[in-house]
Amino acid sequence: MEQTRQLLDFLDGSPSCYHAAENVRRALLAAGFEQLWESSSWHLTPGRDYFTVRGDSSVIAFRAPQGAFSGFMIAAGHSDSPTFKVRETAEVPGPGGLLRLSVEPYGGMAMRSWLDRPLSVAGRAMVREGGRIVSRLVNVDRDLLVIPGVAIHMDREMNKGTALKANVDMLPLLAQGGEPGGFRRLIAESAGAAEANLLSTELFLYPRTRGTVTGLNGEFIAAPRLDDLQCVFGCLQGFLAAEAGGGMPVLAVFNNEEVGSGTRQGADSTFLTDVLERAAGGLGATGEAYRRLLAGSFLVSADNAHAIHPAHPEYADNNEFPVLNGGVVVKYNAAQRYTTDAVSDAVFRAVCARAGVPVQRYSNRADLPGGSTLGNISTAHLSIPSVDIGLPQLAMHSACEVAGVRDTDYLIRAMTAYFGCGLRVGPEGVELL
Repeated sequence: MEQTRQLLDFLDGSPSCYHAAENVRRALLAAGFEQLWESSSWHLTPGRDYFTVRGDSSVIAFRAPQGAFSGFMIAAGHSDSPTFKVRETAEVPGPGGLLRLSVEPYGGMAMRSWLDRPLSVAGRAMVREGGRIVSRLVNVDRDLLVIPGVAIHMDREMNKGTALKANVDMLPLLAQGGEPGGFRRLIAESAGAAEANLLSTELFLYPRTRGTVTGLNGEFIAAPRLDDLQCVFGCLQGFLAAEAGGGMPVLAVFNNEEVGSGTRQGADSTFLTDVLERAAGGLGATGEAYRRLLAGSFLVSADNAHAIHPAHPEYADNNEFPVLNGGVVVKYNAAQRYTTDAVSDAVFRAVCARAGVPVQRYSNRADLPGGSTLGNISTAHLSIPSVDIGLPQLAMHSACEVAGVRDTDYLIRAMTAYFGCGLRVGPEGVELL
């Protein structure tokens, strides 16, 4: 239960991708890691632990081994979740003196789940501080907004699936009456800046629902942003708990997975390769030596998976479907939207066997295409074996998702074993060190 409480605190304290990255940063600092800046020279010491941040929302951490190492043991998750982004010109007057906020969808969320529940805004603001432009975290930590649904008396067909329009139905209600500009003043106050010094913002809606444990025996978690902060939390805990092994442990938390990763802080950027090259070079491994390290490297792409749904089991494959509290899920797709192949499957299962962790298989139903995740995007830049995994959950991309309590522990144990090992790759095969 202590582990579950820590997960719920992490979820509740991460209302935006920026807060999630900051919480990872603070955990690393508390564990003795040193922050590096991409704009500065890196002077690395074997046996020390380091991390760097890009775009306030992506973090890559690594442990510099004491001696020779076989390659990079990398795990990647993502800090963002589907939500609504608040536009810079935010206030929208409406009938009845009501004031709403202009928003647009970020990622593919279940929009109806956002109706009729308390919401607020969080993100970052750029403010003028002396002669500098600095980033400030923003979280209006109170029930501020609501997106009111239409009464069933006025739309008798809504339970048959009335379509929602993002530009009409999903604008959150902010106020009634009052002077224009109140929202901007509130954000400046939350950023600790004078309104005249507030330059720009990146703000997102978030549900005020706190994560909780449910079920007759406390077997479920109901919370926002389980996709993918449950995996981020599990990988982070395993990374911090792992003993030194034969490889260099690397933890990557990327932003913008939900919108394709095509940003400077996304998986489809040079962030990971930039860090690996500098980390290896700082320890004397350049040129061919660096390429040899890549040949002994491995990537775990950790992003949650669909558990079989109790009301709609027909959406699952008949043979390869995961269940809540059944263990870590390995994901497969013939079109390689998931990167798992026979080699990476075997390696990851060997890691889980070492940790005593159960493993489940997931494949999309053959006629239902699934989405891709971090693995195939990252390996387009870094040609190493990769396995796509996740934890089973229900109601993915809803404002409140459901997962199993025991699965977080399974992931932590698996990642502790993973980060504590290395790979020996040669003509005789692959060996876990």
